[in-house]
Amino acid sequence: MSSGSGDTSGTLGWRLKAARETAFAGREEELAIFNAALYGGGCSVLYVHGPGGIGKTALLRRFAHEAAVVGRPVSMVDGRMLEPSSAEAELVLRHADGVLLVDNFERIQGLEGWLRERFLPRVPMRALVVIAGRNPPDMRWRADPGWAGALEVLPLRDLRAGDARTLLDSCGVPAESREPLLAFAGGHPLALLLGAAVAVKDGGAGRRWMPDQDVVATLLDQLVGELPSAAHRQALEICAHACTTTEDLLRAALPGDAGTLFRWLRRLPFVESSSRGLFPHGVVRGVLEADLRWRDPEGYAVMHDRIHAHLAERVRTASDADVPGAVAALLHLHRDDGAPADSRGRHGEGEFQEEVLGEQDIGTLLRVATAAEGAASAGCAAFWAERQPEAFRLYRRAGTGEPVAFSAWLRLAELDEEELTADPVVAMAWAHARATTPLRAGEHLAVSRVWALPPYRGNSPVMDLIQSRVIGNCLRSERMAWSYIEIRHPDRTTVERFRRHYGMRDISEQPRPGDDAYPLFVHDWRAVPARAWLERMSRLLVAGPANGPGAATAELAVLSQAEFAEAVRKALRQLPRLDALAASPLTRTRLIAGRAGQSPATALGDLLRQAIDDLREDPRSVKFHRALSATFLRGTPTQELAAERLGIPFTTYRRHLAAGIERVCADLWHRELYGTDAPAYRSTCAAGALPP
Repeated sequence: MSSGSGDTSGTLGWRLKAARETAFAGREEELAIFNAALYGGGCSVLYVHGPGGIGKTALLRRFAHEAAVVGRPVSMVDGRMLEPSSAEAELVLRHADGVLLVDNFERIQGLEGWLRERFLPRVPMRALVVIAGRNPPDMRWRADPGWAGALEVLPLRDLRAGDARTLLDSCGVPAESREPLLAFAGGHPLALLLGAAVAVKDGGAGRRWMPDQDVVATLLDQLVGELPSAAHRQALEICAHACTTTEDLLRAALPGDAGTLFRWLRRLPFVESSSRGLFPHGVVRGVLEADLRWRDPEGYAVMHDRIHAHLAERVRTASDADVPGAVAALLHLHRDDGAPADSRGRHGEGEFQEEVLGEQDIGTLLRVATAAEGAASAGCAAFWAERQPEAFRLYRRAGTGEPVAFSAWLRLAELDEEELTADPVVAMAWAHARATTPLRAGEHLAVSRVWALPPYRGNSPVMDLIQSRVIGNCLRSERMAWSYIEIRHPDRTTVERFRRHYGMRDISEQPRPGDDAYPLFVHDWRAVPARAWLERMSRLLVAGPANGPGAATAELAVLSQAEFAEAVRKALRQLPRLDALAASPLTRTRLIAGRAGQSPATALGDLLRQAIDDLREDPRSVKFHRALSATFLRGTPTQELAAERLGIPFTTYRRHLAAGIERVCADLWHRELYGTDAPAYRSTCAAGALPP
């Protein structure tokens, strides 16, 4: 369509043009580059590329307006209808100062070589050509030295936040609907315009605004379009659900040719890449998620579980340096329904780096701790840096090397008066643990300490990195009873996230290392182990907040060794009665929690019988097995009759029975502490020093 002349103010076209100009917002940098080229101070060919709906057509219309204002002949053609012999395209060859604007170039991408090698070299020096499409230009443009100064490649991104708000204002969106609409659409122009139409129509939606299925379907058509197969759609849905997608994640979540699907994903115009993998544009991510959850909730849950299992295993097996990234990818699956996924899939990536503390860093630690929290807290940092230097991590700005924060993960197994005196945060943690459910043999508690310069506290990339390290420590620690996480001056959002989302409690009495109070968030990993904690969090995204971490969840019983042994003795006496076993506190311990497919009472009965049978494997304990079997498995009415059937004196039978019960208690206690897959307890004391 060539630019026309004359008064058109009385036409529908004039009205449409005026409305479009009113809705145009931002793009100052792009307009500056175009105007530089328009006045002969820039390139001859401008190649604009970006995903569907990002505003390429609107930008080309503004380019046409700018060119027409200065009297340049303008020709604007659509790649959906353009042919090599198009008269509109040829117009630029006949005018020395002509401007050719080509839209929807992805529809004729096959002509790129012809355009580069045959058509454009014929264009006059003062002419200007703008190509706009979804795909970036072929690398042969940049590999050819001839195009180095003549071609400018301009990736078109989302609107800035202020420009997005200006766009919503121009559409008349009610103030209360703007923030939820921006949370969904970000700066994507098409999503903003479609959402604005819905918000204006339903002005009372307020903060409950969400895109309806008509908006989702329209965006899917415009941004994604038709896909080659069901497998390709599933691969794209996986890419939308995961923070970043790698080929191995794709292989774990979707049976099939992961390599082929991954290569297809990385070529999509709305999919970008980072050092951690592929991620889609934020709006594409949002509409794919919304569509699948609405269209196939069961399929959505299956996909989520597969990705979750893969990423949870990555956290457990990652190298120490890779832990924060692995945790961030896992926590992305546990985000709140109301929290938009990070549109770039790499919040703060590369902005800060984590290092292990070295001796040369001690002085820096003290300077940062003093600046962050004062001399008293710096004294705590110095104390722990001497005692547990391996517990510390240093965080620097990647670009400048500036140290901005330190964290420490303190592992404490025994009460130490010097440590209690040196650090009130640690003292508070020990006081809470001892007053609640004390440590058992071989267990430890952990205290997370952070020293961050004031500008980097709160919601910041470096605090996200530290949080990922802390969560990784919690999920990877063995035999940890309690974790205590102190947070200086937390905002309301942070407190709510730890309480509701992470299921952690804050201790009412707050320690004071200096003049400030420190909230201390606590979690009992024996009552809610790592696997159960992750499963509980995982329900938030799949089932919604009502069934998420804030919902009531049965916690495991944390028994002392004496309480545990007494419960085992009672359960042995009640072995034939399932109703009695169902009331045993052992059914709520770690021993039984991991045994799927059975009722707790049945699982407890089977475990006790197996523990008795296991005694036959050790020749020194066969006599204990016989006494236990006769008493608890064969239903012998009295102990005297049991001794008679075994053919041994009653006093000998009683010794064997008592020793056998102690052995079962020891074996099961060992498994309670170390896991149900741990071998039965076989210490010299238990096996050799018991009465014959």
